[in-house]
Amino acid sequence: MASGTGRDAAEPMAVFGRIYRLARLVGDRQEKVYAGWGIGRGEFDVLAALRRCGEPYTLAPKALAAGLMLTSGGMTGRLDRLERAGLVRRTPDPADRRGLRVTLTDDGRRVVEESAEAGLAVQRQILDALSPGDQARLADLLRTLLAAAEAEG
Repeated sequence: MASGTGRDAAEPMAVFGRIYRLARLVGDRQEKVYAGWGIGRGEFDVLAALRRCGEPYTLAPKALAAGLMLTSGGMTGRLDRLERAGLVRRTPDPADRRGLRVTLTDDGRRVVEESAEAGLAVQRQILDALSPGDQARLADLLRTLLAAAEAEG
C-alpha cells in the first residue's frame, strides 16, 4: 500500500511492540532469577560492570555511573545495597583523597558469575524456539536495525 494506510502502515508498530514485549518478558524472567541471589537487575548490572573491567575488579563510582548511564544518586543507592550485602566494598582512592573506589568482593564475584549464567539460561530457553540459522539471522537483522537507529541518533 503506497498511501501509508492499512496493515502496512501499522507494521512498524507491530514489530517494535513485539521487540518491546519480548525484552520486557525476558527481563522480568531474569529479574526473578537474580532474586535467587538477593539482587535485582540494577545490582546485577553494577556487579557485571565490575566483573567485566578485569582484575582487581575495581572502578570509581563515577566511572560505574557513566557506564551504566545512572545519576550519582542512583549509583549510590545501588552501591549501598551491594555493600550491605557484602558484594562490593568502597575504599578511599589512593590516587585521589576525595575519591572512592568500588571493588567486587569474592562473594560478589561468585554471585555475578552464577547469576549471569542463570540469566543466560533464560535467554537461551527463549531463543530455543528458533533454529540456529534463524537465531543467526535474527541477530544479524537486529544488529542492522540497531546500527541504523544509532546512526539516526
